[in-house]
Amino acid sequence: MNIKRFGLLFAGLLLAVSAFAAEKWTGTWATAPEYTGKGDMPQTMTLTGNSLRQVIHVSLGGEELRLKLTNEFSDEPVEIRSVYIADAGEGEKINPKTVKYLKFEGKESVTIAPREAVYSDAVKYDLKPLQLLSITINYGEQTPEHATSHRGSRTTSYIMEGMSKPKKNFVAGEKLEHWYNISALEVMADGDECIAVIGNSITDGRGTTNNLQNRWTDVCAEALDGKVGVLNLGIGGNCVLHGGLSEPAVKRFDRDIMGQNGLTGIVIYEGINDIGGSRNVEKTTADLIEAYTSFIDKARAKGLKVYGATISQLGNTNYWSYFHEAARQAVNEWIRTCGKFDGVIDFDAVLADPANPLRMNPDYQFDWLHPNPAGYKAMGEAASKVMYPEIVNKTQP
Repeated sequence: MNIKRFGLLFAGLLLAVSAFAAEKWTGTWATAPEYTGKGDMPQTMTLTGNSLRQVIHVSLGGEELRLKLTNEFSDEPVEIRSVYIADAGEGEKINPKTVKYLKFEGKESVTIAPREAVYSDAVKYDLKPLQLLSITINYGEQTPEHATSHRGSRTTSYIMEGMSKPKKNFVAGEKLEHWYNISALEVMADGDECIAVIGNSITDGRGTTNNLQNRWTDVCAEALDGKVGVLNLGIGGNCVLHGGLSEPAVKRFDRDIMGQNGLTGIVIYEGINDIGGSRNVEKTTADLIEAYTSFIDKARAKGLKVYGATISQLGNTNYWSYFHEAARQAVNEWIRTCGKFDGVIDFDAVLADPANPLRMNPDYQFDWLHPNPAGYKAMGEAASKVMYPEIVNKTQP
Protein backbone atom coordinates (compact mmCIF):
# COMPACT_ATOMS: atom_id res chain seq x y z
CA MET A 1 0.00 0.00 0.00
CA ASN A 2 1.47 3.38 -0.97
CA ILE A 3 1.84 6.18 1.54
CA LYS A 4 -0.84 8.38 -0.04
CA ARG A 5 -3.44 5.61 -0.01
CA PHE A 6 -2.52 4.70 3.57
CA GLY A 7 -2.90 8.33 4.60
CA LEU A 8 -6.38 8.55 3.06
CA LEU A 9 -7.43 5.30 4.72
CA PHE A 10 -6.10 6.46 8.10
CA ALA A 11 -7.91 9.80 7.79
CA GLY A 12 -11.15 8.01 6.95
CA LEU A 13 -10.82 5.69 9.91
CA LEU A 14 -10.06 8.63 12.19
CA LEU A 15 -13.22 10.43 11.05
CA ALA A 16 -15.28 7.28 11.59
CA VAL A 17 -13.88 6.79 15.09
CA SER A 18 -14.47 10.47 15.93
CA ALA A 19 -18.08 10.29 14.73
CA PHE A 20 -18.67 7.13 16.76
CA ALA A 21 -17.09 8.68 19.84
CA ALA A 22 -19.33 11.74 19.51
CA GLU A 23 -22.49 9.62 19.71
CA LYS A 24 -23.84 9.20 23.21
CA TRP A 25 -27.05 8.37 25.03
CA THR A 26 -28.96 11.61 25.46
CA GLY A 27 -32.25 12.22 27.24
CA THR A 28 -35.29 13.08 25.14
CA TRP A 29 -37.80 12.69 27.99
CA ALA A 30 -37.59 12.14 31.73
CA THR A 31 -39.67 12.41 34.86
CA ALA A 32 -38.83 12.40 38.57
CA PRO A 33 -39.69 9.11 40.34
CA GLU A 34 -41.64 9.23 43.60
CA TYR A 35 -43.01 7.00 46.34
CA THR A 36 -46.64 6.13 45.56
CA GLY A 37 -49.08 6.40 48.41
CA LYS A 38 -52.35 4.48 48.48
CA GLY A 39 -54.31 7.40 47.04
CA ASP A 40 -52.16 7.47 43.90
CA MET A 41 -52.27 3.74 43.23
CA PRO A 42 -54.94 2.36 40.87
CA GLN A 43 -58.27 2.48 42.69
CA THR A 44 -60.51 -0.02 40.87
CA MET A 45 -57.90 -2.31 39.32
CA THR A 46 -54.37 -3.48 40.05
CA LEU A 47 -51.21 -3.55 37.99
CA THR A 48 -50.67 -7.22 38.84
CA GLY A 49 -51.29 -9.44 35.82
CA ASN A 50 -52.61 -6.52 33.82
CA SER A 51 -51.31 -4.11 31.18
CA LEU A 52 -50.65 -0.39 31.48
CA ARG A 53 -50.44 2.01 28.54
CA GLN A 54 -48.75 5.38 29.10
CA VAL A 55 -48.04 8.32 26.79
CA ILE A 56 -45.03 10.65 26.80
CA HIS A 57 -44.06 13.73 24.77
CA VAL A 58 -40.45 13.53 23.59
CA SER A 59 -38.18 16.40 22.64
CA LEU A 60 -35.30 15.00 20.55
CA GLY A 61 -35.82 12.44 17.81
CA GLY A 62 -33.51 9.56 17.00
CA GLU A 63 -33.06 6.23 15.25
CA GLU A 64 -31.98 4.22 18.29
CA LEU A 65 -33.41 4.47 21.80
CA ARG A 66 -33.59 2.84 25.20
CA LEU A 67 -36.07 3.12 28.07
CA LYS A 68 -35.32 3.39 31.78
CA LEU A 69 -37.72 1.63 34.14
CA THR A 70 -37.56 2.28 37.86
CA ASN A 71 -38.56 0.52 41.07
CA GLU A 72 -36.50 2.89 43.21
CA PHE A 73 -39.20 3.77 45.75
CA SER A 74 -40.64 0.30 46.25
CA ASP A 75 -39.89 -2.37 48.85
CA GLU A 76 -40.90 -5.33 46.67
CA PRO A 77 -39.77 -6.39 43.19
CA VAL A 78 -41.86 -5.63 40.11
CA GLU A 79 -42.26 -8.39 37.53
CA ILE A 80 -42.69 -7.28 33.93
CA ARG A 81 -43.60 -9.79 31.22
CA SER A 82 -43.05 -7.46 28.27
CA VAL A 83 -42.85 -3.84 27.18
CA TYR A 84 -43.60 -2.46 23.74
CA ILE A 85 -43.53 1.05 22.31
CA ALA A 86 -45.45 2.60 19.42
CA ASP A 87 -46.42 5.93 17.95
CA ALA A 88 -49.36 7.14 20.05
CA GLY A 89 -52.77 7.77 18.56
CA GLU A 90 -55.80 9.41 20.11
CA GLY A 91 -56.38 8.43 23.73
CA GLU A 92 -55.19 4.87 24.34
CA LYS A 93 -54.86 4.07 20.64
CA ILE A 94 -51.56 3.35 18.90
CA ASN A 95 -50.27 2.84 15.37
CA PRO A 96 -49.67 -0.95 15.41
CA LYS A 97 -47.38 -0.71 12.37
CA THR A 98 -44.81 1.11 14.53
CA VAL A 99 -44.73 -1.36 17.44
CA LYS A 100 -41.37 -2.49 18.76
CA TYR A 101 -40.93 -4.81 21.74
CA LEU A 102 -38.13 -3.87 24.10
CA LYS A 103 -35.71 -6.41 25.49
CA PHE A 104 -33.67 -6.56 28.67
CA GLU A 105 -30.36 -8.39 28.29
CA GLY A 106 -31.91 -10.15 25.31
CA LYS A 107 -35.17 -11.15 27.04
CA GLU A 108 -38.65 -9.65 26.82
CA SER A 109 -39.28 -10.12 30.56
CA VAL A 110 -37.51 -8.43 33.42
CA THR A 111 -37.88 -8.33 37.19
CA ILE A 112 -36.70 -5.09 38.79
CA ALA A 113 -35.43 -5.50 42.34
CA PRO A 114 -36.55 -3.18 45.15
CA ARG A 115 -34.78 0.21 45.13
CA GLU A 116 -33.33 -0.48 41.67
CA ALA A 117 -33.76 0.71 38.08
CA VAL A 118 -32.96 -0.91 34.72
CA TYR A 119 -32.40 0.15 31.12
CA SER A 120 -33.78 -1.74 28.17
CA ASP A 121 -31.45 -2.89 25.44
CA ALA A 122 -30.99 -0.45 22.59
CA VAL A 123 -33.66 -0.76 19.87
CA LYS A 124 -33.93 0.74 16.40
CA TYR A 125 -36.94 3.05 16.15
CA ASP A 126 -37.91 5.99 13.98
CA LEU A 127 -38.54 8.42 16.84
CA LYS A 128 -39.56 11.80 15.48
CA PRO A 129 -38.79 15.03 17.34
CA LEU A 130 -41.65 16.24 19.56
CA GLN A 131 -43.86 13.20 18.91
CA LEU A 132 -46.12 11.36 21.33
CA LEU A 133 -44.86 7.89 22.17
CA SER A 134 -46.96 5.14 23.74
CA ILE A 135 -45.35 2.72 26.22
CA THR A 136 -47.28 -0.44 27.10
CA ILE A 137 -46.16 -2.54 30.07
CA ASN A 138 -47.52 -6.06 30.61
CA TYR A 139 -47.07 -6.82 34.31
CA GLY A 140 -46.47 -10.21 35.85
CA GLU A 141 -47.88 -11.69 39.02
CA GLN A 142 -45.65 -9.73 41.41
CA THR A 143 -45.99 -5.96 41.75
CA PRO A 144 -45.27 -3.72 44.77
CA GLU A 145 -47.91 -2.55 47.19
CA HIS A 146 -46.54 0.94 46.58
CA ALA A 147 -45.33 1.38 43.01
CA THR A 148 -42.67 3.85 41.97
CA SER A 149 -44.52 6.53 40.03
CA HIS A 150 -44.74 10.14 39.01
CA ARG A 151 -47.99 11.55 40.34
CA GLY A 152 -48.34 14.61 38.09
CA SER A 153 -48.21 13.07 34.60
CA ARG A 154 -50.73 15.54 33.11
CA THR A 155 -51.44 12.75 30.62
CA THR A 156 -53.88 9.88 30.93
CA SER A 157 -52.62 6.37 31.56
CA TYR A 158 -54.79 3.35 30.84
CA ILE A 159 -55.04 -0.04 32.62
CA MET A 160 -56.46 -3.06 30.82
CA GLU A 161 -57.26 -6.42 32.34
CA GLY A 162 -54.84 -9.14 31.26
CA MET A 163 -52.07 -9.09 28.67
CA SER A 164 -52.12 -6.52 25.87
CA LYS A 165 -51.32 -7.42 22.27
CA PRO A 166 -50.44 -4.66 19.78
CA LYS A 167 -53.01 -5.58 17.13
CA LYS A 168 -55.91 -6.09 19.53
CA ASN A 169 -58.05 -3.33 20.98
CA PHE A 170 -56.80 -1.96 24.27
CA VAL A 171 -59.89 -1.90 26.49
CA ALA A 172 -59.21 0.43 29.40
CA GLY A 173 -60.77 -0.59 32.70
CA GLU A 174 -59.33 2.36 34.62
CA LYS A 175 -57.83 5.69 33.64
CA LEU A 176 -55.37 7.65 35.80
CA GLU A 177 -53.27 10.80 35.58
CA HIS A 178 -50.08 9.13 36.85
CA TRP A 179 -47.05 7.46 35.30
CA TYR A 180 -45.81 4.18 36.79
CA ASN A 181 -42.29 2.71 36.56
CA ILE A 182 -41.13 4.79 33.56
CA SER A 183 -38.49 7.43 34.28
CA ALA A 184 -36.39 8.23 31.18
CA LEU A 185 -36.20 7.75 27.44
CA GLU A 186 -32.84 8.25 25.74
CA VAL A 187 -31.74 8.39 22.12
CA MET A 188 -28.32 7.77 20.63
CA ALA A 189 -27.45 11.31 19.59
CA ASP A 190 -24.54 13.01 17.92
CA GLY A 191 -23.72 16.26 19.70
CA ASP A 192 -27.28 17.26 20.61
CA GLU A 193 -27.84 19.62 23.53
CA CYS A 194 -29.85 18.44 26.54
CA ILE A 195 -31.23 20.49 29.44
CA ALA A 196 -32.64 19.11 32.72
CA VAL A 197 -34.93 21.23 34.91
CA ILE A 198 -35.21 20.90 38.68
CA GLY A 199 -38.54 22.30 39.84
CA ASN A 200 -41.84 22.02 41.68
CA SER A 201 -45.48 22.01 40.55
CA ILE A 202 -45.02 25.02 38.26
CA THR A 203 -42.53 22.95 36.25
CA ASP A 204 -44.56 19.75 36.76
CA GLY A 205 -47.47 21.53 35.06
CA ARG A 206 -50.17 22.26 37.63
CA GLY A 207 -52.74 24.35 35.75
CA THR A 208 -51.97 22.90 32.31
CA THR A 209 -54.45 20.93 30.21
CA ASN A 210 -54.32 17.15 30.54
CA ASN A 211 -53.08 15.46 27.37
CA LEU A 212 -52.23 18.70 25.56
CA GLN A 213 -48.56 18.71 26.60
CA ASN A 214 -48.51 22.44 27.41
CA ARG A 215 -46.17 22.61 30.39
CA TRP A 216 -43.58 25.35 30.02
CA THR A 217 -40.93 22.73 29.29
CA ASP A 218 -43.06 21.31 26.45
CA VAL A 219 -43.49 24.80 25.02
CA CYS A 220 -39.73 25.33 25.31
CA ALA A 221 -39.00 22.08 23.45
CA GLU A 222 -41.45 23.07 20.71
CA ALA A 223 -39.92 26.55 20.42
CA LEU A 224 -36.52 24.88 20.01
CA ASP A 225 -37.96 22.81 17.15
CA GLY A 226 -37.04 19.47 18.77
CA LYS A 227 -33.34 20.25 18.46
CA VAL A 228 -32.66 20.20 22.24
CA GLY A 229 -33.50 17.56 24.82
CA VAL A 230 -35.68 19.20 27.48
CA LEU A 231 -36.14 17.05 30.58
CA ASN A 232 -38.81 17.96 33.12
CA LEU A 233 -37.83 16.85 36.64
CA GLY A 234 -40.45 18.91 38.43
CA ILE A 235 -42.49 17.45 41.31
CA GLY A 236 -45.71 18.97 42.60
CA GLY A 237 -45.44 20.28 46.16
CA ASN A 238 -41.66 19.83 46.18
CA CYS A 239 -39.23 21.93 48.22
CA VAL A 240 -35.53 22.59 47.81
CA LEU A 241 -34.47 22.24 51.45
CA HIS A 242 -36.90 20.10 53.48
CA GLY A 243 -40.57 19.37 53.90
CA GLY A 244 -42.96 19.49 50.99
CA LEU A 245 -43.90 16.46 48.91
CA SER A 246 -41.42 13.76 47.88
CA GLU A 247 -37.70 14.07 48.45
CA PRO A 248 -36.46 17.68 48.58
CA ALA A 249 -34.25 18.91 45.78
CA VAL A 250 -31.10 18.81 47.91
CA LYS A 251 -31.61 15.06 48.27
CA ARG A 252 -32.84 14.19 44.78
CA PHE A 253 -30.63 16.52 42.72
CA ASP A 254 -27.83 13.99 42.17
CA ARG A 255 -30.23 11.30 40.96
CA ASP A 256 -32.90 13.33 39.13
CA ILE A 257 -30.64 15.94 37.51
CA MET A 258 -27.01 14.86 37.51
CA GLY A 259 -28.06 11.27 36.83
CA GLN A 260 -29.46 12.17 33.39
CA ASN A 261 -27.37 11.09 30.42
CA GLY A 262 -26.11 13.43 27.72
CA LEU A 263 -26.67 16.62 29.72
CA THR A 264 -25.17 19.87 28.48
CA GLY A 265 -26.99 22.17 30.90
CA ILE A 266 -29.47 22.53 33.75
CA VAL A 267 -32.16 24.96 34.86
CA ILE A 268 -32.69 25.69 38.56
CA TYR A 269 -36.27 26.83 39.13
CA GLU A 270 -37.45 25.95 42.60
CA GLY A 271 -37.94 27.64 45.96
CA ILE A 272 -41.44 29.14 46.12
CA ASN A 273 -42.70 26.37 48.44
CA ASP A 274 -39.69 26.82 50.75
CA ILE A 275 -40.33 30.56 50.98
CA GLY A 276 -44.11 30.30 51.27
CA GLY A 277 -43.93 27.73 54.07
CA SER A 278 -41.03 29.34 55.94
CA ARG A 279 -41.21 30.49 59.57
CA ASN A 280 -37.75 32.04 59.39
CA VAL A 281 -37.49 33.76 56.03
CA GLU A 282 -33.99 35.14 56.57
CA LYS A 283 -32.59 31.66 57.21
CA THR A 284 -34.58 30.19 54.33
CA THR A 285 -33.20 32.85 51.98
CA ALA A 286 -29.62 32.09 53.00
CA ASP A 287 -30.18 28.32 52.84
CA LEU A 288 -31.74 28.53 49.38
CA ILE A 289 -28.79 30.48 48.05
CA GLU A 290 -26.42 27.95 49.60
CA ALA A 291 -28.35 25.08 47.98
CA TYR A 292 -28.40 26.80 44.59
CA THR A 293 -24.66 27.35 44.85
CA SER A 294 -24.08 23.67 45.57
CA PHE A 295 -26.18 22.74 42.51
CA ILE A 296 -24.18 25.16 40.38
CA ASP A 297 -20.88 23.76 41.63
CA LYS A 298 -21.92 20.18 40.88
CA ALA A 299 -23.04 21.12 37.36
CA ARG A 300 -19.87 23.14 36.69
CA ALA A 301 -17.73 20.20 37.81
CA LYS A 302 -19.24 18.25 34.90
CA GLY A 303 -18.81 21.10 32.44
CA LEU A 304 -22.50 21.93 32.22
CA LYS A 305 -24.14 25.28 31.54
CA VAL A 306 -26.36 26.53 34.35
CA TYR A 307 -29.43 28.73 34.02
CA GLY A 308 -31.23 30.30 36.96
CA ALA A 309 -34.95 31.13 36.89
CA THR A 310 -36.48 33.74 39.15
CA ILE A 311 -39.32 32.76 41.48
CA SER A 312 -42.80 33.84 40.42
CA GLN A 313 -45.36 35.81 42.40
CA LEU A 314 -46.86 35.18 45.85
CA GLY A 315 -49.58 37.83 45.69
CA ASN A 316 -53.19 36.63 46.14
CA THR A 317 -51.93 33.28 47.51
CA ASN A 318 -51.79 31.78 51.00
CA TYR A 319 -48.02 32.23 50.86
CA TRP A 320 -48.25 36.02 50.89
CA SER A 321 -46.87 38.22 53.63
CA TYR A 322 -44.51 41.20 53.50
CA PHE A 323 -41.80 39.03 55.06
CA HIS A 324 -42.24 36.18 52.56
CA GLU A 325 -42.31 38.67 49.69
CA ALA A 326 -39.07 40.20 50.95
CA ALA A 327 -37.48 36.74 50.88
CA ARG A 328 -38.67 36.16 47.32
CA GLN A 329 -37.28 39.51 46.23
CA ALA A 330 -33.94 38.78 47.93
CA VAL A 331 -33.61 35.37 46.27
CA ASN A 332 -34.54 36.80 42.87
CA GLU A 333 -32.05 39.64 43.25
CA TRP A 334 -29.32 37.09 43.97
CA ILE A 335 -30.31 35.02 40.92
CA ARG A 336 -30.22 38.11 38.69
CA THR A 337 -26.97 39.60 39.98
CA CYS A 338 -24.75 36.83 41.42
CA GLY A 339 -22.96 36.24 38.12
CA LYS A 340 -22.92 32.47 38.60
CA PHE A 341 -25.34 31.63 35.79
CA ASP A 342 -24.87 31.37 32.05
CA GLY A 343 -28.24 33.06 31.74
CA VAL A 344 -31.19 34.18 33.84
CA ILE A 345 -34.73 33.19 32.85
CA ASP A 346 -36.78 35.94 34.48
CA PHE A 347 -40.10 34.18 35.07
CA ASP A 348 -40.93 36.81 37.70
CA ALA A 349 -40.86 39.48 34.98
CA VAL A 350 -42.62 37.28 32.41
CA LEU A 351 -45.59 36.49 34.64
CA ALA A 352 -45.95 39.77 36.55
CA ASP A 353 -49.15 41.81 36.42
CA PRO A 354 -48.11 45.17 34.88
CA ALA A 355 -50.54 46.93 37.23
CA ASN A 356 -49.28 45.07 40.31
CA PRO A 357 -46.01 43.14 39.80
CA LEU A 358 -46.34 41.47 43.22
CA ARG A 359 -49.07 39.25 41.78
CA MET A 360 -49.36 37.17 38.63
CA ASN A 361 -50.85 38.68 35.50
CA PRO A 362 -54.61 37.87 35.58
CA ASP A 363 -54.36 36.72 31.96
CA TYR A 364 -51.68 34.19 32.96
CA GLN A 365 -52.93 32.86 36.30
CA PHE A 366 -54.65 29.56 37.09
CA ASP A 367 -54.94 29.93 40.87
CA TRP A 368 -52.56 32.90 41.36
CA LEU A 369 -49.76 30.53 42.42
CA HIS A 370 -49.70 28.47 39.20
CA PRO A 371 -49.94 29.82 35.66
CA ASN A 372 -52.61 28.80 33.16
CA PRO A 373 -51.74 27.52 29.67
CA ALA A 374 -51.20 31.06 28.39
CA GLY A 375 -48.80 31.72 31.24
CA TYR A 376 -46.92 28.49 30.59
CA LYS A 377 -46.67 29.41 26.91
CA ALA A 378 -45.08 32.74 27.81
CA MET A 379 -42.67 30.97 30.19
CA GLY A 380 -41.59 28.35 27.68
CA GLU A 381 -41.01 30.90 24.94
CA ALA A 382 -39.01 33.13 27.29
CA ALA A 383 -36.85 30.21 28.47
CA SER A 384 -36.05 29.12 24.90
CA LYS A 385 -34.89 32.62 23.97
CA VAL A 386 -32.54 32.84 26.95
CA MET A 387 -30.96 29.42 26.48
CA TYR A 388 -30.85 29.06 22.69
CA PRO A 389 -31.56 32.37 20.92
CA GLU A 390 -29.75 31.11 17.82
CA ILE A 391 -32.25 28.25 17.39
CA VAL A 392 -35.29 30.40 18.14
CA ASN A 393 -34.18 33.08 15.68
CA LYS A 394 -33.79 30.48 12.92
CA THR A 395 -37.20 28.91 13.49
CA GLN A 396 -39.18 32.16 13.72
CA PRO A 397 -40.47 33.66 10.44
